[in-house]
Amino acid sequence: MKGRSLRLRLLVASVFSIAAALAIAGLGLGALFERHVERRARAELATYSHQIAASLVIGENGAATLSRPLADPRFDQAFSGLYWQLREDGGDLLLRSRSLWDYVLPLPTDGLTPGIVHDHMLPGPQDTELMVQEQLVIYGKPSGQRAIRIAVGLDRREITEASDEFTGEMIPALTFLALVLIAAAWLQVSIGLRPLEAVRQGVNAIRARRRHKLEGRFPDEVMPLVSEVNDLLEAQDNAIERARMRAGDLAHGLKTPLTVLTGDARKLRERGEAGIADEIEDLARTMQHHIDRELTRTRIAREVGREKLEADLETVVGKLVATLQRTPRGEAIAWDLSLPAGLRVAVEPADLAEIAGNLLENAVKWGKSSIQVSARRDDEAVILSIHDDGAGVPDEFIAALGQRGARLDEQVPGTGLGLAIAREILEAYGGALALGNTPGGGLTVTARLPA
Repeated sequence: MKGRSLRLRLLVASVFSIAAALAIAGLGLGALFERHVERRARAELATYSHQIAASLVIGENGAATLSRPLADPRFDQAFSGLYWQLREDGGDLLLRSRSLWDYVLPLPTDGLTPGIVHDHMLPGPQDTELMVQEQLVIYGKPSGQRAIRIAVGLDRREITEASDEFTGEMIPALTFLALVLIAAAWLQVSIGLRPLEAVRQGVNAIRARRRHKLEGRFPDEVMPLVSEVNDLLEAQDNAIERARMRAGDLAHGLKTPLTVLTGDARKLRERGEAGIADEIEDLARTMQHHIDRELTRTRIAREVGREKLEADLETVVGKLVATLQRTPRGEAIAWDLSLPAGLRVAVEPADLAEIAGNLLENAVKWGKSSIQVSARRDDEAVILSIHDDGAGVPDEFIAALGQRGARLDEQVPGTGLGLAIAREILEAYGGALALGNTPGGGLTVTARLPA
């Protein structure tokens, strides 16, 4: 797919959209997971805080102890990441977990309200960051009320590590999802652009003369394009038909004057004015060739691309050769035909006769004693080759042959339009004409016809 491909643009846009959406989704899921873990951690800390408050015992001497140890063994492991601490409100440290070792949590000195939990982010042992929950509990004793600040902390690295693990597991899943979505986007683009491919195939079928217009069921978004193409084809048909009618009118209008000129030339010859008569006849013949050429071009423009045309190469060329063999020049030529049976070309029979007739007449005109005519199939084309044993053509004039009115010998009768007409008909059908000298002598003309 090229850079200007609509399919490529849509796929690239889809890939970027999918990547951006999944990246945002990944960041959002990571943040949601971290918030969820933090809520669970705070709930866990609140549970520990309630357990401590329930098991706290203050003796007669004012010493604070826990009636039972907490269930989590991390409280007994040094610097395990889970800690608790008891402090007299506005007073000294009472108790702390063994996991704190000799470290004291730097709790803020803000005032606390009983029953209200305060959350803090505080520095912990060994340069850690702790998520701490603190609450004030009032104990009533005979000696008076005691206000104890209970603080429970958790190393935030545990939350970060859990979030990192989640992210590590999420990335492969998102990558797989991205691949699935890209494949789905490719399928969607392919299905979405299929009507345009159908339009392309339809246009190609019109060019190949298999259809007259675009037909079939197309999506509503494509129908305006289909309608415009069909309208354009109809307008082209109408314009070609008008041009054909004008050309036909012109040809019929000139037919009578040309007949009169030919008659006048004959009268002048009878009077002994042979030079003037020949000149008039040459002019009339040239004008007739031009008219025939324009009529042929108009007919081709009307026929090519509008219907399925076929001609049997062996039949058409064989008839032309049989006709030329009865001419004075053709009788003196040794003909070598190699035309496979059943070789058909996508050309109207009259146009094939025009092409082959001009090429064969040229070969008869310049050949000395033999002409070889052969044909073969080459992929989607049929190659017709005509070789004569004449003097050939100087290399510097090869390119000029086949151009309108180009003639190498003005002494030989002709208008120089034969090869030009053959070339134009071939090009109208998507074919080509090539000329070249043969190493053994003579000229080889090759016509490439659509199979």
